[in-house]
Amino acid sequence: QVQAVESGGGLVQAGGSLRLSCAASGLTFSGFAMGWFRQVPGKEREFVAAIAWSGGSLGYGDSVKGRFIISRDNAKNTVYLQMNSLKPEDTAAYYCAVKNRPGSVPDPRQYGYWGQGTQVTVSS
Repeated sequence: QVQAVESGGGLVQAGGSLRLSCAASGLTFSGFAMGWFRQVPGKEREFVAAIAWSGGSLGYGDSVKGRFIISRDNAKNTVYLQMNSLKPEDTAAYYCAVKNRPGSVPDPRQYGYWGQGTQVTVSS
């Protein structure tokens, strides 16, 4: 079955950087767009970034534009999220997801497979 496993979360000071990874299996990875979302308890899941199967960007959420970079390595079945200039408001659980439906990129309902999430905490 399809699995996505995130790693790289942790505790970082404001202004610092983290790199998240998501390794996917059970699918032809290079055939799918991939996305990153984040969620804080009690709030809806928020779109962070997405990337096409070819590696072209499909966009970023407004709150992370200019600070986060999404990339992928199809040979390693892995998608990355480089997070720079982190702020306390970036604190959340971060999830990667496989976009296997044709709708809007920022809509989490267009993603059929999700990882278990990795926690990112940014201290002030």
